[in-house]
Amino acid sequence: MDVTFHFDPACPWTWRTSRWLLSVAPERDLAVRWRPFSLALLNDEPPPDEFREMMAASTKALRLIEALQAAGRNDDAGRFYTALGTHTFESMNPLTDASVRAAAEAAGVADAAGALDDASWDEAVRRSHTTAWEAAGPDIGSPVLTVDGVTRGVHGPIVGEVTDKAEALAIWDAVEPLLRTPTFFEVKRGRP
Repeated sequence: MDVTFHFDPACPWTWRTSRWLLSVAPERDLAVRWRPFSLALLNDEPPPDEFREMMAASTKALRLIEALQAAGRNDDAGRFYTALGTHTFESMNPLTDASVRAAAEAAGVADAAGALDDASWDEAVRRSHTTAWEAAGPDIGSPVLTVDGVTRGVHGPIVGEVTDKAEALAIWDAVEPLLRTPTFFEVKRGRP
């Protein structure tokens, strides 16, 4: 089954959800596509000063994700996000221009790193973001999960931590039928 994971690399909740999805993918025969979802576009206003550098770095990372997708390099996009997320969220480093460039190098995609500073990719990022928003919105954020052949996607699922295999599979086995149910639109509970 083809699953598209629209994400913003600045979001720690999105990172955890991506790790959950990757843990489930081999068990449920899922092919994961990595596509941009921009929190900067969603919020449609300049970020507060304390988030400006992080959001600029995120914008650059999303350009690279989209450039890799356009070149048919989905697996490279996934490796880049893994390198960036590991550096940012597992090693507790800030998301910066330098960390994005280092992740591109670590993931073996430095040959495509020209996209980081190429604003011509911004329109493709916007289109990907809009596709995700139209599938799952309004009132959503990152990530958005869609399944091929299903009109609507979902925001999330948001997981607080990457769970063990049994729980991870149980979450997928609950979410997947909801994705396919046209009358379903929301399940939510507050974060502890």
